Amino acid sequence: MAPEIVVIGGGPAGSISAALLARNGARVRLLERAHFPRYHIGESVATSCRAIIELAGALEKVDARGYQVKEGLLLRWGAERDWVVDWPEIFGTGAQTSWQVDRADFDHVLLRHAASQGAEVTEGAQVKRVLFEDGRAVGVEWTHEGVTSITRADHVIDASGRAGVLSARHFRDRRQHDVFRNVAVWAYYKGGSLLPRTPRGGIDVISSPEGWYWVIPLADGMFSVGFVTHQDNFLRRRQDCPDVERLFLDFVQESDTVRELMADGEFQHDVRVEQDFSYAADSFCGPGYFLTGDSACFLDPLLSTGVHLAMYSGMLSAASILALHDGDVAEPEALSFYETLYRNAYARMFSMVAGFYEQYRGKATYFWLAQRLARGRYPELVRRPEPVPMRSAPDSEAFAALTAGALDLDDARRAGGADPLAAEVLAAQV
Repeated sequence: MAPEIVVIGGGPAGSISAALLARNGARVRLLERAHFPRYHIGESVATSCRAIIELAGALEKVDARGYQVKEGLLLRWGAERDWVVDWPEIFGTGAQTSWQVDRADFDHVLLRHAASQGAEVTEGAQVKRVLFEDGRAVGVEWTHEGVTSITRADHVIDASGRAGVLSARHFRDRRQHDVFRNVAVWAYYKGGSLLPRTPRGGIDVISSPEGWYWVIPLADGMFSVGFVTHQDNFLRRRQDCPDVERLFLDFVQESDTVRELMADGEFQHDVRVEQDFSYAADSFCGPGYFLTGDSACFLDPLLSTGVHLAMYSGMLSAASILALHDGDVAEPEALSFYETLYRNAYARMFSMVAGFYEQYRGKATYFWLAQRLARGRYPELVRRPEPVPMRSAPDSEAFAALTAGALDLDDARRAGGADPLAAEVLAAQV
């Protein structure tokens, strides 16, 4: 009998898991609180997501949207020369690109795709609680247009994001990381530029004494520009400013680099602020349930890992459920597979970001840290001809493999075992 699944949330984690499960015969009901399209930050997408989207059958739909193609990143961090990480140079030519997306549109495309694969999608649905019997998740209670319903399920996938139906409201087991109590403030410009050595469509990441900036090129000449700083600094500066817009513009003016990049851009006035407090739940899964994406954990956006972690966990949850119901593994093995791979991915990214927030030690130190986190596996993920290209920073292969999500996909490939879905997707390396 086909497994019955309830997915809470229609962002990338929920849509990917729903699409993969429905494509493989599961009966899926997806409950989304909002009505799409809806605004969401997080425009920069890692190359790993391309392989996962292709596995879910949505690649042609995403490619057709005309998003800005992304081929890497440039970091101006500290006083050293700019670090260029050019994915096609490092990984070889082919599908080694991703996108800078409009998340309202991107998430809507993925949600519609999940529905097209057979998932029953309800927007405007508010999940009140997850139902448990003897410690096992067995369904959800939810409301839609004033009507309360109960839906039973073999598994519940919590993809509710920071709202955290399970981790924040039921278990209350999220642990915040004090080192990352940051605030992001951002807005958009019509027109602007990137640093000269930035890979095509890449993101510029620029450090400052009080935090760091992002500059992301979007389609149609738009740019996303943001500043991330510790909450104490943000609150101190906010006291001296009449409004958030003035504070954001002050931050832009304080960076010679960002000010010059946006000199020809037209400020769009809609300034947004969001807490970037990093956290992780004590457990990412349990009997009858999986926490995916931001529901399980959230990390400072420095390395643009949010969409990758969402899609990666969505893929892992689908693979775990299908392997379990196909009889390939017992539930303890499926849960261990998921918990280990997703937590390892988060921990590796966390360690890399934490290294950047420590006192500046030079890029050689960060590349060494990336190599250590890669456990010596990055050379086999690099498929580019010799000699090493000059645009990309020397010794940057491990850093590229980590930030592009290649190491996580390789972990999944190695652990996939006999599960057909795992064998197919999890072999898709960046």
